[in-house]
Amino acid sequence: MGVTRRDFLRFSGGAVVAGSIGMGTAPGKADAAELRIKNVQETRTICPFCSVGCGIIVHTKNGKVINTEGDPDHPINEGSLCSKGASLYQLVNNPQRLTRPRHRAPGSAEWKEVEWDWTLNEIAKRIKQTRDKTFKATSKSRVKEKSPDGNETEVEKDFVVNRIDSIAHIGSAQIDNEECYILQKWLRSLGLVYIEHQARI
Repeated sequence: MGVTRRDFLRFSGGAVVAGSIGMGTAPGKADAAELRIKNVQETRTICPFCSVGCGIIVHTKNGKVINTEGDPDHPINEGSLCSKGASLYQLVNNPQRLTRPRHRAPGSAEWKEVEWDWTLNEIAKRIKQTRDKTFKATSKSRVKEKSPDGNETEVEKDFVVNRIDSIAHIGSAQIDNEECYILQKWLRSLGLVYIEHQARI
């Protein structure tokens, strides 16, 4: 079917009118998006899911998170987010989210809510008990030594190690360099040798 010049002009005019209507509504949509985050507190933070460290903008109103989005000024993600980072809003506003520590006593089948002070004291007490019970000041190892006549012999010697093999630590991508530095000093001072990070597991 052929298209006459009159039909062509009619179709072209209709396309221009439809395009101008669409352009006319765009500012309205932008205004609606702006109203959603108007008069709220804006906080820049880091996504807690992995070790990449993408920047997130969090909007809060009356202490409640109402919107999260990628930070366009962040050098790592430049505003883009993966599916987990994009769903960060659901992580915060989730009725299933635990906000207080829970403890299951030995032999019990149920978890019960406990206070933070009790939890931290219990963790410290168990670390101290385990360290006192399993601390190794020295460790035996077989090494080769030269005897006065020039022959090599294998002997067993004690070496100072000052370590514990019964506690391990798994780090987090949510802490910054300064916190990592302090955490490493503390763990090494306890004598830990099994120190890992979530990004390697």
